[in-house]
Amino acid sequence: MGTDDRIPPAVPESVPADPVDRVIHYHIQTKHRFNRYSRSLGYLDWANQPDPFRRFGGSELVPLPLLKPDEDPAGPSYEAIYRRGAVPSQPVTLRTVSRFFEFALALSAWKKAGESAWALRSNPSSGNLHPTEGYAVVPRIEGLDLKPGLYHYAPKEHGLEIRAAYLPEPVAQLLAPFPPGAFLFGLTSVHWREAWKYGERAFRYCNHDVGHAIGTARVAAATLGWNMVLLDGAAQNTVALVLGTNRAEDFADVEPEHPDCLAVIWPSSPARGEGRGGSDLNYEMPLFLDPGAVKDLAGGSWQGRANRLSREHVVHWDIIDEAAEASWKTQEETRILRFPLNAAVIPSSDPLHASRTSSDAGTIIRQRRSAVAFDGKTAISAATLFRMLRRVMPCADREPGARPMPWDVWPYEPAIHLMMFVHRVEGLAPGLYFLVRDNEKIDFVRQSMNPELNWVPAPGAPDDLPFYWLLEGDAKRLSAQVSCHQDIAGDSAFSFGMLAEFEGVLRARGAWWYPRFFWEAGLLGQIMYLEAEAAGVRATGIGCFFDDPVHEIVGITGLRLQSLYHFTIGGPVEDRRLMTLPPYFHKQATGEGRGE
Repeated sequence: MGTDDRIPPAVPESVPADPVDRVIHYHIQTKHRFNRYSRSLGYLDWANQPDPFRRFGGSELVPLPLLKPDEDPAGPSYEAIYRRGAVPSQPVTLRTVSRFFEFALALSAWKKAGESAWALRSNPSSGNLHPTEGYAVVPRIEGLDLKPGLYHYAPKEHGLEIRAAYLPEPVAQLLAPFPPGAFLFGLTSVHWREAWKYGERAFRYCNHDVGHAIGTARVAAATLGWNMVLLDGAAQNTVALVLGTNRAEDFADVEPEHPDCLAVIWPSSPARGEGRGGSDLNYEMPLFLDPGAVKDLAGGSWQGRANRLSREHVVHWDIIDEAAEASWKTQEETRILRFPLNAAVIPSSDPLHASRTSSDAGTIIRQRRSAVAFDGKTAISAATLFRMLRRVMPCADREPGARPMPWDVWPYEPAIHLMMFVHRVEGLAPGLYFLVRDNEKIDFVRQSMNPELNWVPAPGAPDDLPFYWLLEGDAKRLSAQVSCHQDIAGDSAFSFGMLAEFEGVLRARGAWWYPRFFWEAGLLGQIMYLEAEAAGVRATGIGCFFDDPVHEIVGITGLRLQSLYHFTIGGPVEDRRLMTLPPYFHKQATGEGRGE
């Protein structure tokens, strides 16, 4: 990306007034092109590398117990978490909360090279920069030894920092519409952590990471038999009030946090017929919070001030602030989602649905890594590929609450589809393929591309999997070329680009949907990470690709479809120069963290 320390000037353009036009302006401005990458600093300012761990000085830290893999609650089988009703629901206790955060946002290992060491986490991150911060709003729950309040998760300490202490009544009122034992889970982004390295494209990457974190949290909840859904009817000001990101005094002279989303997590379905608007078949779940209850909660007793992550910022990327402002969700939507009650265990009679792994879910989650290189040899079977693709099909014709995990967390129809470069899949000829994740969108997708593409059902694909062969031929060099010349895209078994139904969705829903494209892409990517591990291979997300050259491969013009994220899966090559250490060796060495 060049060695010149100067930042190339942006093309002088006036920023549109309409929010949708503003996010489209951001998206076009931050595209990588063969002759020009999106603007960044051009070098790594190591003296100001951001601290990867946010802490709130002056707040009380509640340590969570460090549980061994075989300690209760031990993880169920990997296959079981995808089958509704197959995992018994665990009560909400300090131990189950600990396991939830371990699988969602905790450290998963340390890597060491010489005198340098860095932590990996359960939730992937672009460049391992981790802009995503996690929070929980906890009411008084029987059996849970936590005071009602807002807590910030501190991954290095595996503990919860108290940000706000609540009286029991206001938080109980806030959560009254939800099932017993429910608590809120929130995510924020520190845009600077990504912008430090990636410049103006960082807003994209931060939202990828939000999507990955939604995925890790949903999977973590599933290992405990818990449910989860995004409360995406809430306006962003509501999210900011709940998570305290609007408190200027707590973020004075430090990097702010952008309020992204809230979700509700609950341990089990209520008894038949209970709940707001309950019926014999469904529980009606509000996807919003009562504004009056939120205001009462925000008046609680706050503590802690955020730490500064970098000594100074060489460049401030105004375009990121503009995109964040334009995509701010201003409206409150009183949306209701129906969740099935007392769902029976869904059998796994279809061998294409079952993963070929005897590992428990915890093992798969803990071993997940981003591959740094592939061997250019490892192949997978077509049946394995079809199983992976089944996992990312959200069953769009179902009520979102009745969809398979993790798509029951996502209260929208799918807007992301996969353009796939198949290199080494036994039973499929190398070439270009396409997965349409919603049968209702097949015509739209086809009409957005070159009409001369084949669109032949892939050989051996299940009838209910809309997976098509477009072009035959060796695509290894092409896939690497459009992925910023990265060999990892061509040395894999297959790679793919995630194409979003772009301008039409933005015009219909509003600019606030721009980040949600990336959330959906990150959520999808997280499941493919786990599926790769379950299949005995490994995955890597690729944020660097040449946007419009990707579109040109299939004749996409205009903004009907846009490529948002690339992914690649194959046989990993391990870097044996690196030493791997346990995630909490720094606490275990001192005897910390074994408390109940």
